[in-house]
This record gives sequence, C-alpha cells and structure tokens, in this order.
Amino acid sequence: MTKKYFGTDGIRGRVGKHPITPHFFMHLGYSAGKVLVAGDWHLMEGERPTVLIGKDTRVSGYMLESALQAGLCAAGVNVLLSGPMPTSAIAYLIRALRLQAGIVISASHNLFEDNGIKFFSADGHKLPDDMEHNIESLLDIAIETMPSEKLGKVQRLKDATGRYIEFCKSSFPYHLDLRGLKMVVDCANGATYHIASHVMHELGAEVITIGAEPNGLNINLECGATHCSTLQKSVMENHADLGIALDGDGDRLMMVDKQGRLYDGDQLLYIIAKHRKQRKVLEGGVVGTLMTNLAIENRFKEMSIPFIRANVGDRYILELLHEKKWYLGGENSGHIVCKDKHTTGDGIISALQVLYALRDTRKTLAQFTRDVVLYPQRLINIKIPESFDFRSNKIVKAVQVEAEADLNDCGRVLIRASGTEPLIRVMVEGKSKQKVNYWAEHIAEVVQIASKE
Repeated sequence: MTKKYFGTDGIRGRVGKHPITPHFFMHLGYSAGKVLVAGDWHLMEGERPTVLIGKDTRVSGYMLESALQAGLCAAGVNVLLSGPMPTSAIAYLIRALRLQAGIVISASHNLFEDNGIKFFSADGHKLPDDMEHNIESLLDIAIETMPSEKLGKVQRLKDATGRYIEFCKSSFPYHLDLRGLKMVVDCANGATYHIASHVMHELGAEVITIGAEPNGLNINLECGATHCSTLQKSVMENHADLGIALDGDGDRLMMVDKQGRLYDGDQLLYIIAKHRKQRKVLEGGVVGTLMTNLAIENRFKEMSIPFIRANVGDRYILELLHEKKWYLGGENSGHIVCKDKHTTGDGIISALQVLYALRDTRKTLAQFTRDVVLYPQRLINIKIPESFDFRSNKIVKAVQVEAEADLNDCGRVLIRASGTEPLIRVMVEGKSKQKVNYWAEHIAEVVQIASKE
C-alpha cells in the first residue's frame, strides 16, 4: 500500500504549506500517540508511553514542536523535549533512556524555508512501513482528547547534550587521541553547533569552529556538507590539517584535507572499509547506493570486499545491512552507517571512524585514498510537475538508452525521482569527463522538455 505522506526520510516540505503546518502536526502527533498507546510496551500500571522530541535549529521548529506535543499529550503520551539535537542523538537517547519512540523535527540539508519530521522506534531505527501506515490511517479521525487524568505530560530532558557527547567519544578507541591535530569543524548552523567541536576538542584536537551561530534562518546557508567551499577556504586560511563538514541535522559528513581537496561520502566510506579490511575486522561487505561511484565498486572488487547497491537513502542502506548482517554502508552525499557503532547514520561518529583510520596508520586523507580515483560524475536536478511520470516517457527512455550505448561499459546513467523534493535527478558517470558532461546536460534538457508536453 502506497503511503500518502511518509517518503524515504519521513515527511518533508515547505513550512506553511500542507502538510508542514501546525494543524497537520497536531493531528500527526495525535495519530502517532494513538498507535503508541495501543502498543504492547510492558509498562507498569498507570505508566504511559514516552516520546522524545528533538529538532534542528530552523525557526519553524518551535511552532511545529508545540503542535506535535499537543497532539501527543491529547492521545495520552508523555513527551520529553531535548531542544536542538542531531537526528542521530535522538536515535541514541531513545535506547539509552528506554523510551517508546523518538521524533526529530528537521528538513536535514534543506534551507530554513522547509521543515519535516522523522520518527524512530524504541530500538533506535526508522519506523517500519507498517507503523507508518498505521499512523497515516488515523490522520483523518477527529482528535478526541483523553480525560484530564490520562493526558500526557511534557518535560525538558536535562543533559541531553552531555550524554550524546560522551556517546560519540566512546566510539573512538581509548588508546588513541587527536592531540596535535588542527581541524576546522563546520556545523552548518545546525543541530551540532553545540556538540561537534566539543567532541573533537575533548579528544585532544585543536578546533576552529565555523557555522555554529544559528539564528533560525541560516541553517545550511552557504555552509556545511552541502556547501563545502566555506570549509575549504577556512582550512587553508587557518593552515589546518583537515576540515569536517556536517549538515543541518548532523547525519551527513564531508571532509577536506590541508590542501583544500574535498572528500565525499564515497571516499570516506572507502577509508573506513579499507582500514577495517587491513585490521581484519570488516565483517561481511559494504553497502553502497545507486549513486556510489563506479570506481569505488571496482576497487572493492580488487580488494575482495563484497559490495552491493541499495536505493538512495540511509533507510535502504540499513535494510540491506540488516538483511546481509553486515555493518558498514554509505552514500556519496555523506550518509555513512557504521552499524556496530550506532543504529543510524551519524556525521560525528563517521568522522571519528575516518580519524581513527588516519591516526592509526599515520596517513593523510590523500595518502589513504591514493589507490582509488573517482570517475567523473555529473548530477543535475530538474524541477518537474508532480504529475510527470518520467519512467513511462518514451523520449526519456530513448535518450537514456542512447547515452548508455555511447558510454558503453565505461559509465552509466541514472535517472530517479528525489525522495524529499519535487525533482528529477539525472546522474551520468564515466571515464570521459567530456562525455559525462554532454550526456548529463542533454538528458536533463530532454527531461525538462518532456515534462512540459
């Protein structure tokens, strides 16, 4: 059954436009609360399910948080509020506090005009499809407030930040530290602004922090993992050894070396996998996505590391990791999952795994990735009408076949719909940069024209 609201990463959209409105969020909170109240939690008599709500730093979070907690309390669910916290911190705190669910109000890497919501189950994973269906099935029923004696209560969670900082530090080996390392950390004016630098500093690094002055409007604005030029400039100006860029909710990671070279999620995943292979602790293989650079897949084959591709999105990476009983996966956008360290993608913990490899081997980012050269890859996003079905369009199909024939076995074409925005994403990859650029632009133009006919 198709879900009406939940996409690959929760619900997301423009603030003030359905469904990102206070009215919808109150009903969503009530519906989620009804599902939770009906669950078998083995609670003590009179005890109610408890949900932890976190958010990033965008200004609309206050409004949506209030509406959400009102709906939950009306359904008889207790609420804990963490304030601004990374998505992955909420996933951790649910398990640490033995709560029944967690909710994050965030639009991840989007700008402040957008917002969204993500749900986590009691085990720290994204909600399974059946629970999302159950919540959606109750959205049209009227809110019937529980009797006053059964209403939920709201409390502020004390020391959420400190708890999460210690959790992150525990993922880094005790016999190593970051002393002598000078780094720039870009927090994207998002949810890690009061956390990421403290983690690195407490492990011994000299830290220069940028993107850590959120005002509700500047999240992801020309900073963070989606705009790394700010970090690249800062690393070189400060003569730092490296730089770390996170996104607005802290689950994406990009890194920069002292020469200002950018390392994306594919390269960082490769570093972690290669280090684990060297230490003989890589259990199973690695899960990538449809977007993973072909050079990474080929290099893993040379290293006898099993590799499979999931659909784009950390949710699908995690599904394959569970199915295969593997522990490592990621995508080039910077989502990296180290399932032996956390239940979900975490930018800070992923950075620490890369830093572990560098400190353990005394190598730089450039030295560690010298044996893999990424194929040129071009990604173009095209805004299209929601009614346009590119999959059944004969013109789009024909140009894709033509491009793939020209690239032969030295490249590939991927056309897909965004799971979070009304966009078609055209990706072309191959050994020839000239061919890659030509076909990406040509296919994008064909898609644009076809969508208007």
